[in-house]
Amino acid sequence: MSDDCLIGGTEKRDIVIVDYDPRWPSKFARHSEIIGQALRESALSVQHVGSTAVPGLAAKPIVDILIVVEDSSDESAYLPALAAAGYVLRIREPKWHEHRMLRTPELDVHIHVFSRGRVEVDRLLAFRNWLRRCAEDRALYESVKRKLAQQDWSTMNAYADAKSEIIEQLVARAFQAQGKL
Repeated sequence: MSDDCLIGGTEKRDIVIVDYDPRWPSKFARHSEIIGQALRESALSVQHVGSTAVPGLAAKPIVDILIVVEDSSDESAYLPALAAAGYVLRIREPKWHEHRMLRTPELDVHIHVFSRGRVEVDRLLAFRNWLRRCAEDRALYESVKRKLAQQDWSTMNAYADAKSEIIEQLVARAFQAQGKL
């Protein structure tokens, strides 16, 4: 397991941005409960992240969930329980913060698993919290996403990569506001 792995190969999916849906938090809550029951004390934290976690922000209708475990490289500690709960492993990235991504068969929930103490956990939470607080940057991010969604992308990762510049700018602002820069 030393190489990064996209399980099932690349997929071409349409990038569709929809207006904020007030049902997204309750969808997160349902899945958070399922995850909590499946992982019990193995889940150190379960958070709603990404655009669907920001009230008023348009997004792809995919709820992103962050799970922090002690060691995400130790898949035996959480993967069988998440698989039994109906989630499917999609991405294994040992070289990028030992990230694992699972999703629902309906492709409407993505679960990102990281180890305790990984900087990416702080980045995801800072980004979410900043967009919740700063209406101007929330509008800027939405406009970039809507513009990019109009293009034809070979994969969802290509679309995500195209957003990286604005995301880095906004994460830097979030960290600066927290006094971390």
